[in-house]
Parts: sequence; C-alpha cells; structure tokens
Amino acid sequence: MITYKSSGVDVSKIKKSQSAIGRIIASTHSGTVKSGFGHYAGLVGIHGGRYLATHTDGVGTKVLIANLLKKYDTIGIDCVAMNVNDIICIGAKPISFVDYIAANRNNESIFVEIAKGLAVGARKSGMPIVGGETAIMPDLFEGKKFAFDLAGMVAGLVDKTKIILGNKIKSGDVIIGIASTGIHSNGYSLARKALLKKYSISDKIKGIGRIGDAMLSPTEIYVKVVIDIITKCEIHGLANITGGAFTKLLRLKKAGFILDMMPEPRKIMQLIEDLGVTHEEMYKTFNMGVGFCIISPKNQVNEIMSICRKHGMTSYEIGRISDRTGVFLNNTRLQ
Repeated sequence: MITYKSSGVDVSKIKKSQSAIGRIIASTHSGTVKSGFGHYAGLVGIHGGRYLATHTDGVGTKVLIANLLKKYDTIGIDCVAMNVNDIICIGAKPISFVDYIAANRNNESIFVEIAKGLAVGARKSGMPIVGGETAIMPDLFEGKKFAFDLAGMVAGLVDKTKIILGNKIKSGDVIIGIASTGIHSNGYSLARKALLKKYSISDKIKGIGRIGDAMLSPTEIYVKVVIDIITKCEIHGLANITGGAFTKLLRLKKAGFILDMMPEPRKIMQLIEDLGVTHEEMYKTFNMGVGFCIISPKNQVNEIMSICRKHGMTSYEIGRISDRTGVFLNNTRLQ
C-alpha cells in the first residue's frame, strides 16, 4: 500500500517538529497574544477592541505539477486560498496579502502568469496584494530546468466579540461541509506517487479528463461565503480541510467529530484510492470532496445551506459532535 509516510511525509514526526517550534515561539508571547500556535491563525490584540490575525502558507509540491504542465496562471489562486481559507477559521476578514516567490532563475513570463493567479485569488477574497518578494537562488534548487516555490502571508481583522476558536462546540452540534473543487493544495507528495507511477500528466481518464488538469485544479476560496455565514448565523467552529485533512478538526476542540454522512469523493480521489492508498489514509490526507467545515447548532443548518447556495456552493450535512474524543469516519478512528 502507498502511504503519505512512504511518499516522504511522516506526519507524526512533523507534528513533533511543530511542537518543538511552538514551544520556542511561545516564549515571545505577551498578554496581547490571544492565539499564537496550533490554531488556524495567530491573534494579537490591537486598539479598538479588535485583533490582528495573521497566517502564512504555501502550495507545496503542487508547484511541480504546474512545472510539468508549463501552466502557471492558477497556482497563485492556490497560494491565496491556502492563506485566506485558514484565517477565516477564527472569524477574521482578510485585509491584505503579500507573496514570496523563490526560483532558480529569472523568468519574467512565468512570474507574470503566477501574478495573474495571485490577483484572481485576491479579488475572490476581497483584499489587496500590497507587496511581496521575488528571490532568485540558483544554488538552492537542483537541476537545470526552471524550478520555484510559492508562499504568501495574509493579515486580517476580527472584533474581540466575534472571534471563533471552537470553544463553544458542544455535543449535538452539526458538522456541515462545503464542497471542494478537487485535491486543492495538500497531499501532493502522495497524489503524485500514486497517480504518476501509472499515468502521465497527459493521460485522459473517463470522468476525470486529463490527469494534469485535474491535479492542477485551483483551490476553492471560501472567504465570501464564510464571512456571510458567520455574520448571519450562530457558528461554533470553522475548519479548513488542508494538510492532515479531517484530523484538523481537533484543532478546534478536543471533542468527538463523527463523520458518518460524507459525500461521494471526486473521481480523482477515487482513482488515487484505487491505486493503492487505504480508505483511512485518504481521509487523513485529502479533503475527499469537502474543503471546509462549519460546526453549528442544528437549528442553523438550513440557513447555512441556503447561504452556500446563494454563493453558488454545494454543502452537505456530513456529521455531528458527540461526547467521544477524536475524529471518527463512521466507526473508524482517524485520530
């Protein structure tokens, strides 16, 4: 069987490294820090009863797919999405973004294409890109072909009274999932190992289309729909389903997250599973058709789903909160 670990990503060891880093950076915190490590964004108190929220993220090895296809105009959307979809998880509205492109050599035409995607993502998020950095580092990347990495940082604001950290989650709450557009921007070390071992990026599969196009499908941006929802509904928790997939729900609260009504995953994910990845590993690595989760009292479900429809997004009631502790796919414990 193919696993994330055998693909070069050992999640358990990464978590240990993150914990070690977290202990060090926590030593810099003062009384103004509300949330500084382990959640979806950092929060620092500022004037006027508000908090400044910040987060940074990249698109990982999805950049390799962009290089293989020589298509760079959507990877910037992914970069924005990976940041703004996290920052809204604490109730903050994105207000500005900066990007960081590192490459082994200058290529103006490629940089322009990347910037086009960044601009699309920023417009979808309702925020400006106010700067960035382009670093040319020929000695950092191996090989003679063009190579690059892409990351960004987002800043946002949230009123003190409107912060959502998951502490209000309680047994009986409902978990609503908003549909993803594909693999998004996580798990690509595993996806590439499974898919490209058998197929080329140019191969076409019934129900999927060209493998490369399906892998490069840009990450959905949930900013406007989620801001609308938290403005109008009672929300107890918000989770962006990225690295670690549904195990990320435990970031919100040590509660029981029962996922017993998951939708049918997209064809590209079914294909990855058919190629030798276990069912459990899939739900610990990929979004499986659900890119964002909202946790609320049951009486809010209809209104939340109505708002999703208004924004042109599909949503599902995928589970519930129980008195158990952990994340469970039906009766299987994921974490």
